[in-house]
Amino acid sequence: MHTVLILGAGFGGLELASCLSRSVPDEVHVTLLDHGDGFIFGFAKMDVLFRGQTVDDVRTPYDTLHLPSVEFRREAVVAIDPSARTVTTDRGSYTPDTLVVALGADYDCDATPGFVEDGYEYYSIHGVHRLRERLDAFTGGTVLLSILSVPFKCPPAPYEGALLLHEELVRRNLRSRTQMHMITPMDSPIPVSPSANTAIVDALADRDIEYTPGTRVRALDPATHTASTRDGDLAYDLFVGIPRHCVPDVVQASGLTENGIDGWIHVDAATLATPYPGVYALGDCADAPVPRAGVFAETAARTVAADIIAHLHDSPREGRYRGQGTCHIEFGGGLVGKVEADFLSGPAPLAPFVGPSVEFAREKAEFAADRRRRWFGP
Repeated sequence: MHTVLILGAGFGGLELASCLSRSVPDEVHVTLLDHGDGFIFGFAKMDVLFRGQTVDDVRTPYDTLHLPSVEFRREAVVAIDPSARTVTTDRGSYTPDTLVVALGADYDCDATPGFVEDGYEYYSIHGVHRLRERLDAFTGGTVLLSILSVPFKCPPAPYEGALLLHEELVRRNLRSRTQMHMITPMDSPIPVSPSANTAIVDALADRDIEYTPGTRVRALDPATHTASTRDGDLAYDLFVGIPRHCVPDVVQASGLTENGIDGWIHVDAATLATPYPGVYALGDCADAPVPRAGVFAETAARTVAADIIAHLHDSPREGRYRGQGTCHIEFGGGLVGKVEADFLSGPAPLAPFVGPSVEFAREKAEFAADRRRRWFGP
């Protein structure tokens, strides 16, 4: 049996395990490692933050995963030696025939001075709970929302957060007592999709949310509750930021990021293979030229599965990674838009936007339900 070790049971890891289980269950033994006890869709954090859901409501336990030829183990990765293709965890060590690193991205909140002390984020479960407590006590004032560094997971998520926060403040009769200001170092919300940019910027304007592109918040002053930018200081009562993203420490220590773009794992854009034989990286930790989002990790996983199977059968690899995926965007009021993105098939990325509509909200819900069925069973 060809042994495959997958580090990380997120979008990419689960999809890869599922693909191999469906395609070559009698030829591979897959070990899937993750330090967590269950899978949570990134967008489900919005349901916990704004819609009264609990973590248990949105978590799918990993012990419900039953895929032929796939074994899940709850272990923390403590060392990776890509040259020897050896992985050490808090419970043992592995030397698989194929190693796939899908450990995602971590958050470096310390990268922005003052953010840990005086800022809030909703990209982690801990951050969601902390922000929810702060929102429960919020009675009005100035809210600054800021993207603190690029790249970051799910490009629409900062704007979704702003629109859903607006909706909550309206519901609580606090919107007239609140000024909202969105600040980003990017020149537009989704650079590859002019139609999505227009829809998002118009939605912010319709809700009287000030929008300042091309500006970075350098630091927060917890004593004065001000954010420093190149154009001066901005006062706030509540600061919500998207923290700097980085590879996990264990990936940084492994040497996998050598020659990678901006500290990410260097991969072949066509195959997601690293420079080390038998070692792949996919998803948020890799420097593939696509946004960091679950749908792109998922399609990358299918590419890696096809490459592994081609090697197993000593056959030519068919196709290459296309960087395709559908991103749904929450606009509030039960309306969802979507971007159909194709980054690598042609000479330039294509990402037309459609919606928002109730129909796409149903489509997003079915998207999640379909993944749960495919990865965990009915």
